[in-house]
Order: sequence, then structure tokens, then C-alpha cells
Amino acid sequence: MATIEECRAALEKLSDSMGRAEGDVRSAAALDRSVSCHITDLDVTFAGRMSDGRIHVRETLQGPPPQRAEIRLAMSGDDLVALVDGELNFARAWGAGRVKLEAGLMDLFRLRKLL
Repeated sequence: MATIEECRAALEKLSDSMGRAEGDVRSAAALDRSVSCHITDLDVTFAGRMSDGRIHVRETLQGPPPQRAEIRLAMSGDDLVALVDGELNFARAWGAGRVKLEAGLMDLFRLRKLL
């Protein structure tokens, strides 16, 4: 089972990748939205903001997110690490219910370019 530190590192790695993106992926990463990532097996939520093409984690909270972020992810720590490392396909994991992504319709259309 992935630790809180490994999950935080995975989010940082994802943020770094988004910051280096170009073209359509760069424009999709340029959203300015509140974001939360609930790690279900650890019952921890990383909350922050997606802006300037990066994810800025501002808080690590026990339990599910207390406020509804504009972009919400939920998954196990192992799945987060595997997704970021390229070992798990997002579309398959989402289709199988291993990863949950909630956002407004227009944000979902833009975010699909990141996936």
C-alpha cells in the first residue's frame, strides 16, 4: 500500500509533467480550478488548486474533502502511483471504477486531453 509521502510525491511528479506539457495538453493543464484527490485506502485528501499548468497541493486532510472542489479525484494510493508512473491506463481504471473523476462538463472535455 502506498504511503502518504508516496502519494504526495506522485502528485508532485504529475504536476511537473503538466508543467512541461506543450500544445493541447498544455492548454488543458492551464485551467484555474480548485482540486482535491481523495486517497481512499488511506482516507486522506490532498486539496489545493490547479493553476499555471501545475497542481499546487495546499492541504493534506484526514478523511474525504470537507469542501467540494471543482475537480475531484478519488482512488487508492497504489492506483495514483501506478497512473503517474504510466503503469495504469486512466481510461481503463476509470471504466473499471478504480478511479473516480468528477468535474463540470466543460472541464471534463478539457481534462480528457491530459489523459
